[in-house]
Amino acid sequence: MQSTRETWFLLISVPIYILFIGAEILLSNWGHKKWYSLKGVLQNVYLTLMNGSLDLLLRWAFYVSVLQFTYHHHIFEIKNPYLYWFLLFILEDVAFYVEHRIDHYCRLFWAVHLTHHSSEEFNLTTGFRSSVFQPVYRFIYFLPIALLGFHPLDIVFMYSITQTYGILVHTQYIKKMPRWFEAIFVTPAHHRVHHASNIIYLDKNMGMCLIIWDKLFGTFQDELPEEPVKYGLTKPIEQPHNPFNHVWHEWKNIYADWQRNIPFTTKLKYLFMPPGWSHDGSSKTAEQLRKELPLN
Repeated sequence: MQSTRETWFLLISVPIYILFIGAEILLSNWGHKKWYSLKGVLQNVYLTLMNGSLDLLLRWAFYVSVLQFTYHHHIFEIKNPYLYWFLLFILEDVAFYVEHRIDHYCRLFWAVHLTHHSSEEFNLTTGFRSSVFQPVYRFIYFLPIALLGFHPLDIVFMYSITQTYGILVHTQYIKKMPRWFEAIFVTPAHHRVHHASNIIYLDKNMGMCLIIWDKLFGTFQDELPEEPVKYGLTKPIEQPHNPFNHVWHEWKNIYADWQRNIPFTTKLKYLFMPPGWSHDGSSKTAEQLRKELPLN
C-alpha cells in the first residue's frame, strides 16, 4: 500500500540520491580518499533491497491495517494542517529516537540493527544499509501516533521524508554545519560519531533529524578532533564480504550464549540486557568500557 505522495516523493528523491552518491564517488576517488569500495556498495544495495522487500510485504499484509485499526480509535483530532504536520514530524522523530535507543540498548534488537553498523566504510550508500528485519516491529512505535489522531498513510509518508534526511547525513565531506544548525539538527559530524566503534562514541547520537533528543536524554557526544572516528563494530565480523554474516552474525552469538550451562533467567539477560553484557565479565557493555577509560 503506497500512496501517490510516496510514489512522487520516491521519483523525486531517487535522482537526488544518484546525483549525490555519484558526486561523492567521483570526488572521493579524485582525492584518493578510498571511501567507497564496490563490494561495500553492493552489500549496502543488497541489504536495502532485503529490507525494502520485507517492508512492502508486511505493509500490504499487516502493519498498515494495525495502524488503521488504532487510528479508528484515535483520541484527538487536529484540524489545523500546519500544526498537524509539524506535530507529526516531532512525534515521529521522538518515536525513532526511542526505537533507535532500544535497538542499541537491548541485545535482541541490536541483533537486527547491527547490520547498519557493520560496515567499516562511511559514505552515502551506508545510509541505505538497512536493518533487514526492522519492518517486523518498527510499526509498533507508530501506534501511539495513530492513537493521537494521525492517519497511517501520513505516518508512513512522514517516515519516508525523515528517513531521506537520515540517509543524507552519512557523509564525510561535510565537516561542520553552522553552530545554530548543529544545536538543533542531526548533522554528518553527529552521525559519524554514531557509526564509530571508538569506546567514547558507542551508543551516542541516536536522533534521525533532531539532535535535541540526545541532548535532553544524555546520549549526545560531539565529534572530537583528538579522537578520529573508526567505523564499524568493536569486534569485526568474520568473512565481512559474506552478506549473510552481517544479517545473522549476532543471532549466532546469542545462540552460543543460550547453549551455556547457566540458569534460564541468565539466558534471558543475554537477550534483553545491552550488547556486551555477560554474567561472568567475559565481555562488557559500552557503559562498562567507558568507565574504564583513563580520565583526562
